[in-house]
Amino acid sequence: KNNVNIKEIGPGMAGADSDDSLYPIAVLIDELRNEDVQPPLESLATVEETVVRDKAVESLRKISHEHSPVDLEVHFEPLVKRLASGDWFTSRTSACGLFSVCYPRVSSTVKAEIRQHFRTLCSDDTPMVRRAAASKLGEFAKVLELEYVKSDIISLFTALASDEQDSVRLLAVEAGVSIATLLPQEDLEALVMPTLRQAAEDKSWRVRYMVADKFSDLQKAVGPEITKNDLVPAFQNLLKDCEAEVRAAAANKVKEFCENLPEDSRETIIMTHILPCVKELVSDTNQHVKSALASVIMGLSTILGKDNTIEHLLPLFLAQLKDECPEVRLNIISNLDCVNEVIGIRQLSQSLLPAIVELAEDAKWRVRLAIIEYMPLLAGQLGVEFFDEKLNSLCMAWLVDHVYAIREAATCNLMKLVEKFGAEWAQNTIVPKVLGMANDPNYLHRMTTLFCINALSEVCGQEITTKHMLPVVFKMSNDQVANVRFNVAKSLQKIGPVLDSNCLQTEVKPVLEKLASDQDMDVKYFAQEAISGSSTGLFMEKQCALFPLSKKCFRDTWLPKCFVQLFTKQTILLFILTPNLPAEPSCSVYHHLLNLSLGSHI
Repeated sequence: KNNVNIKEIGPGMAGADSDDSLYPIAVLIDELRNEDVQPPLESLATVEETVVRDKAVESLRKISHEHSPVDLEVHFEPLVKRLASGDWFTSRTSACGLFSVCYPRVSSTVKAEIRQHFRTLCSDDTPMVRRAAASKLGEFAKVLELEYVKSDIISLFTALASDEQDSVRLLAVEAGVSIATLLPQEDLEALVMPTLRQAAEDKSWRVRYMVADKFSDLQKAVGPEITKNDLVPAFQNLLKDCEAEVRAAAANKVKEFCENLPEDSRETIIMTHILPCVKELVSDTNQHVKSALASVIMGLSTILGKDNTIEHLLPLFLAQLKDECPEVRLNIISNLDCVNEVIGIRQLSQSLLPAIVELAEDAKWRVRLAIIEYMPLLAGQLGVEFFDEKLNSLCMAWLVDHVYAIREAATCNLMKLVEKFGAEWAQNTIVPKVLGMANDPNYLHRMTTLFCINALSEVCGQEITTKHMLPVVFKMSNDQVANVRFNVAKSLQKIGPVLDSNCLQTEVKPVLEKLASDQDMDVKYFAQEAISGSSTGLFMEKQCALFPLSKKCFRDTWLPKCFVQLFTKQTILLFILTPNLPAEPSCSVYHHLLNLSLGSHI
């Protein structure tokens, strides 16, 4: 670009008189010609920028698998040692992620050296290095022999879990879960549980949060007996924690924790130890805690059964449906399918309706959008009669919402409701109200009518579309607002595949031709787009029927690919003007037609 010959830049010429933009290239060439070659990934693994280091480590981990065991010991393992003993903490943090990939395929002597290096990094003076070691402790433990897990890893885990930095201690919690999966059941109580119990009561809320977040994984790792004896009391404490973040994390695990309890004592543990805590959380002062609980509490219905749900859970559901926080009410509504399976939704319907109405009219449009998305689910569970009586008006009101995203979602919602309740229900209930909006003084609402017709035509079918919806679309082609008129053209193109060919030719095409001569250029464009069928081939099917050339010719393999690729509306016209075209013409005929169509000689 700058007329500088890169090849002329020799060693030591990085500072030569040349374009400044070429300076980095000159430096690179100097480095590549240097006899003392430094592995580039090793260098990148020591830089200060965390993102670069992480990518370098990721690449080193990948290429380690391409090394043979011999090459690992000769080339890769020395690199790991250099990083592990580097002067800067950046190289030592990178080394922590490389031990596990080389350990399984090296000799016993080298394995011992790797374990020693890892132990050293776990007690490094720099907290960032200890943090990196703690984050990789579980991964490293998985590739170690069991004897070294007990002799080396447990002591490192205990030390890191007692580190002065809480950012190190919380990472040790995740490592503890991984270690628990490796040890025999008889060793868990003595080697792991004391440290995990300590972490569950740690003075730092961030450590307790990590315990709550990993609680289900821990539960699966330690087994049913330790769960009953140790984890149930710990989980109770986390649900009652003084920090809202910890309570929210624990509340989010309630359903999963209860599902994983031993089956023989599940109901007793839930009713005696967990449910009292859940009842307190329903009226928690923090909305995030209540919202987290609301997202999972409905799942307890399937665990506790019908009687317990009606007696103990139903009052909690009703209380949450009246909660002042919209996210709480929304989370309850979004999980109604769980309780519907157990007791049916009718028992909630009286309290459900006010909650739905409040959410439907919420000042935050995202809350309104969320409840729209759950409306088909609610409709299927409540039934068509309840829906028509209580919720139909809400769905129609959303169509005239002042936020476009709500109107768009409401349109999609109508289509899903018709799929659920059927075309006959739509004809009697939805279609008349939608078509009535065509006379609304607000042009945005008139356009919503067209959007609804586009969506409903797919599910209502040809008869309802042709008889009821198409005349309204034709009428709207005379609308005073250009935006409405060009959306009429787009609608006719959209619903065209639903209509029969006779309707397309005799009714739709004349309307589009009129719009194609409209004074507004946008209306013209979309009308011509629909007529030409360049996007959907709206009228091509009808024209194919006029061709002496059979439709079979258009899909059979004998049709030359070049013709299919170059098929244009001009070519269609040539077919119409060529009445004596044979049923299966030779390639020369196609060449002639393409010649005329494209104005070129083939």
